[in-house]
Amino acid sequence: MATLKYSRQRESIKEFLRSRTDHPTADVVYENMKLIYPNISLGTVYRNLSLLADLGEIKKLSSFAGADHFDGRTERHCHFMCTRCERIIDLENEKIHHIMELAGENFGGKITDYSARFFGLCEDCLKETVNESDTSENTSDEN
Repeated sequence: MATLKYSRQRESIKEFLRSRTDHPTADVVYENMKLIYPNISLGTVYRNLSLLADLGEIKKLSSFAGADHFDGRTERHCHFMCTRCERIIDLENEKIHHIMELAGENFGGKITDYSARFFGLCEDCLKETVNESDTSENTSDEN
């Protein structure tokens, strides 16, 4: 396999992702890279994100609702995806990491890795839903 040529732009993208916990989309990465490299193209950002994901230096998180998101944390961890606002949150819980062991208990093969995503409403969206429910109840009580 050929040695990959060093790229300042690629390193900047990787460092940008490692400094974030919000799992930005390619468009967000692009807007931030333009501040450092005004002439960078969206295509260059997409190519570098794809290459970094293929090399295992970042993680690509596909979204059912829209654009892919990217994670600079490559160690094994789970994600929560809000089905309302599409926010992605890292889940930090030691018990979750036993998911491979549990999955392998009744499996004859060998599990070497996993990718787990949990879906629901984040704390902010849950509060909004409760507030909307309270508002609609108050409106119907007035009638």
